[in-house]
Amino acid sequence: MQTQTMACTRCRRLFNYIGGERLCPSCKEESEKEFQRVRDYIWDHKGCNLVEVSEFCEVSEKQIKEWIRSERLEFYSPAGDIVCEKCGTPIISGRFCDKCRSEMVGELKSAIKKDAPAPPVKKDNSDHKDRMRFL
Repeated sequence: MQTQTMACTRCRRLFNYIGGERLCPSCKEESEKEFQRVRDYIWDHKGCNLVEVSEFCEVSEKQIKEWIRSERLEFYSPAGDIVCEKCGTPIISGRFCDKCRSEMVGELKSAIKKDAPAPPVKKDNSDHKDRMRFL
């Protein structure tokens, strides 16, 4: 695995980047603590909305939306804070509603559907069977 030196997107310190989020180890640990706080708050307050969670947990709405879009977080009921990117229907997690997701899957399947390949044609080598071959 190849590493490269990169600046953390949060604190701008240089660190050896391997993959994933572009956060240094200390910022990644802090981000995970924030995530746990937000997740626990949503679990304990099932009817909460995005603004309420952001204010109580002191985490930006943008960060919470990123966790929801990446399906790390899920609200218990669609409050209109997160909407399907295709049709605008309120959703609880991800980027698309179930209907749009299934439509896109169907479109992709039909786009990549190929006809069955023709069986290979066998060459008639009957006149070459008795010959000596060299490599």
